[in-house]
Order: sequence, then C-alpha cells, then structure tokens
Amino acid sequence: MIRSLVVVPFLGAALAASLGCRGEPAPALDGQLVFRQRCGVCHGQSGEGGQGPSLRGIAGRKAAGDTRFGYTRALRDAQITWDAGLLDQFLAAPRDVVPGTNMVLPTPDGAERKAIIGYLIALPAAPEPAARAGSVGAAPAAPAPAAAPGLHTGAGAFGDYRSDAPGVRRRITVADLPRPFSTDSARNSAKVVDPPPGAAPRLPDGFHAQVFAKDLKHPRLLRVAPNGDVFVAASDAGQVVVLRSKPGATTAEQASTFASGLDDPFGIAFFPPGPSPRWIYIAESNAVRRYAYTSGDLVPRGAAEIIVQRLAPSTGGHTMRSLEFSPDGTRMFVAVGSQSNVAEDLAARAPDQIAAYEAVHGVGATWGAEEDRADVLVFDPAGKNRHVFATGIRNCSGLTIAPGSGELWCSTNERDKLGDDLVPDYVTRVHEHGFYGWPWYYLGDHEDPRHAGKRKDLAGKVALPDVLLQPHSAPLQLAFYTGTMFPADYRGNVFVALHGSWNRGGRTGYKVVRVIAAAGVPTGEYEDFMTGFVVDSERVWARPVGVAVAADGALLVGDDGNGTIWRVTYP
Repeated sequence: MIRSLVVVPFLGAALAASLGCRGEPAPALDGQLVFRQRCGVCHGQSGEGGQGPSLRGIAGRKAAGDTRFGYTRALRDAQITWDAGLLDQFLAAPRDVVPGTNMVLPTPDGAERKAIIGYLIALPAAPEPAARAGSVGAAPAAPAPAAAPGLHTGAGAFGDYRSDAPGVRRRITVADLPRPFSTDSARNSAKVVDPPPGAAPRLPDGFHAQVFAKDLKHPRLLRVAPNGDVFVAASDAGQVVVLRSKPGATTAEQASTFASGLDDPFGIAFFPPGPSPRWIYIAESNAVRRYAYTSGDLVPRGAAEIIVQRLAPSTGGHTMRSLEFSPDGTRMFVAVGSQSNVAEDLAARAPDQIAAYEAVHGVGATWGAEEDRADVLVFDPAGKNRHVFATGIRNCSGLTIAPGSGELWCSTNERDKLGDDLVPDYVTRVHEHGFYGWPWYYLGDHEDPRHAGKRKDLAGKVALPDVLLQPHSAPLQLAFYTGTMFPADYRGNVFVALHGSWNRGGRTGYKVVRVIAAAGVPTGEYEDFMTGFVVDSERVWARPVGVAVAADGALLVGDDGNGTIWRVTYP
C-alpha cells in the first residue's frame, strides 16, 4: 500500500497536531482497525511489512527507505520525504504523487486517511535487520547445490530457488505438511534489479526465449485476441495496452493504449468466446466493465459500460480480479480475493445466523469486511443473476477454462504466517458449491490454529485442491497449452506464472511451471519450465505474472519486475 517511512521524538506529536480539526472533532475512527482492513494484507497487521514494505517509523523518512523491501523504480527515484500532508495526498491519489507506484488503491475517505496516518505515527520504528547470507555486506553464501533431475517428493519437494531447474518435478501431498508454526514466519521480500550482464531465462533443451516487448509499465495479465493481438493489463498505470506484431515477427511492433483511467485492471476476456467477439470485458478492483469490440480494434468502439457496479462491499486487500466466460458464453466467472490474510477481525456469529447467511452466500462464506470475498462469483454476460460459485478460496488470482471439458481452473495464493512450509499455494479445478477452507481450514480438514474451534461444523466439508505448490510461491495467471509448436506432451498441460515469495526464509517462485495433466485430469505433479530469475538470496531480476499462448503456439511470459514480455519458442 504505502511505501516506507522513522519517527524522531517530537515529530509524531507535531504531525498528529497538523492532522487535527478546528472546532468540535468528529468521533475518531479506530486507526488500527482501519489500517488492518485497508492495508494489513500487504503491510502486516501492525505495519511490520510483508509483501509490502514496513510502515513503522514512516513519518520523516525518505521514500523507499525500508532496506528489506524491493521498491519500484518510481519510488526509488521519487526523492520525497513523508510527512502528514504528503501521506494524506498519497493515500488519496497514489499515482498523482508518485506516477508508476505499485500502490494503486486510494483511500478516498478523509476520516479514514486521518485515522491511518495517526496510527502509523504512533508506531515505533523497526530496527534494521542483520545482513543475511548472500546479501551485500554479508558473508558469501554457500554455493547452491545442483538441482537434482526427476521427481521430488516429501520434504524434498519443498526446497527453494537453489533446487529449481527446467525439468525438475515436484509432488507435494497433505501428508508432507509440517505442523503450524514449525518455523518462524519470515519477511524476505526480494529486491528487483536490472538483469545482470548475460542474464537469460533457463528453459528445457530445445526451447528458446526472446524479448517480445520491454519497458512496459508493470505488465500483469496477458490475453491474446482472436486476431493475435496481445492485450496487457498494466494494472498500476490503470491501463489496458494492445501489442501488435506482423505475422512471423518475433517482437511487438506497435503498442496502443486501448483503455485508461481504470481502477487496478487485471482480468480481460473476449465475448462471446470464439473467433468473432463483440465485446471485451475488463475486471477492475471492484467492478466489471465492457467495451464494444471487433477483432483487430486498437481502441474501443464507444464508451465503457459498467455491468457490475460493485463486486464486494469492501475494498482493499487482494485486488486482482480474474475473469473468464464459460465455453457457451452463458456464465461470467469473477474471482474476488480476500481483504485480509486470514480474517483476523471476523466477528463471531450464532449458529442460526451463520445458517441463514450461508443459505445465501454459500457454505463457509465469510461476512463483515469479508462478505463476497475469497469467492468465485458468477454472473450472466449482462452482469445479472449474480450468485456465489465457490467459497473459501483466499486469493484466486488466476482463472482459466479447460479446453474440452469446460471445467473452471484456479491458481490460488494461500494464507501466510504459519511458517515457511505452510500453507502450500495451489492450482485446482473449482467445483460449483465447493468450499476450499479459508479462513477456518486449509487443504482439507487442517484447522487454522488462529480460528481453532470456531467452525467445527465445517470439518469434512472442505474440498482438497488438485495440485499443491511450494508454499508462498504466489501463483498468478495460468493458461492451458493449446498450441502445436511445443512437443506433444505439453498439450493439455497448464503453464502457471509464480510471482515469487516474500515471506519464506528460502526464496521460492520467480519462475514458470507446468502442471501435468493426463486426459484433462491433473496428476498432482508440476515441473519447472522457465527459471533463472533469482540472482541470490536478496535479488531477482524478473517476477513472472502473465502467461498466454500466442497465435503461432509460442508461450508469452510477462514480468512486472522489469516490464518485459518474453516469447518462448520450440525448437
């Protein structure tokens, strides 16, 4: 959310006074509660940092000052020092203060901004961490062991980036899970650096990677149009961009802004499915809009139509919204991630209240700030006939439809702070009316100790995902391989972009894997496909987000760390 800030003794009081109101003050909001609801999923429940930087001691510190966090170039180059006024401006309109920031969700309510800033000012500064092995100024790390080929199972399947290599397979099962809190929860965000000299992705023998497009503004989800154009969700810029290349070309030759002024766009889908779409749908952080479109258009055919005004009552937290249509075009699926890590502030309800609520929202559905969150919702193409398709999926950041069967698949970021090897992220088929455990359970009947005893009635009702991934890998977009360029055994498999861990002692993710499926059924195994983006225990030079199959069968891989899209071909 925000981007780092160090309290000097008298500055907190001065800043707090500068936020005061003349005359009789309105009832003060609970700053900690507002912070946890709007900011906690990225910055930690007490501002200690997580997948976002620490905000402890933010007042009076220069931007990009958390040495344990890898900031965007926009923040690193901003040359600003945070005070109450600037924080207020930034929270109200982040991109206006720092164009290109990863912080894209504004806090429009002035009272909420005041509460958040007051809470942050009161937090003590965090001590500087000791240098880790492999970091600048630390003792050199031990040489990474060579990754063993073949299938890794049991404890050997967990590993970290040092055991990654094209062709390495893993199968993790619930029998392999450690007990909660077997290790401390790490805070280990990567610093994104420029590619080192000679750096290139590692791929299986016979495959090659070329840069298809570069210097993009934080490219996220990729979607290939029927005519071969590549649509890119530039979430932080609030844009959807179209990349066009000539037939046979290996690089994009034209980039056009299809839509701008969007609120954290991510999901993109063409409607109706097939070769002749008439609309393009875009999922924003809390709404779905569509534009009239004909294959080949570089700009919309008219103004946007908002077809879903509000996906959930609350905002903040996990804001990427994946979007897919059923093959027959009658159903529109939208994944809505949770607001928090594990619904820490969920109020208790009586059994009869829960039963009445679940009759409308589905088994295991959460309420309050988590209403209609951690769900896959379904609508008709006009945005009507809304209902809950599946519940308890913490952050389904990628949706796709299996060719042939039409089954809905999802890649999921599971919960944090139970230790290095809990909870595995996953890829799974999503069954209608299925409940996948969040926040009370994980991976079947494993009860989350932070909700111990609260929902014993849900035991035995939790669906088990199909494929468990290394914990904290952060899977994002996934795509079935439907082309013919790659070897035959790749067809029907699923490529998944792993954005990379921020809270695991041994860094994992930062790669593209393929989920192995036989006749459309996942086997539980997955294989490293595209690796080599981790420099050392501190630094990475790419963070895969988007995967899509190009018209000629090449695989496109988007990296939001350095704004690059790769084109992978065979042979």
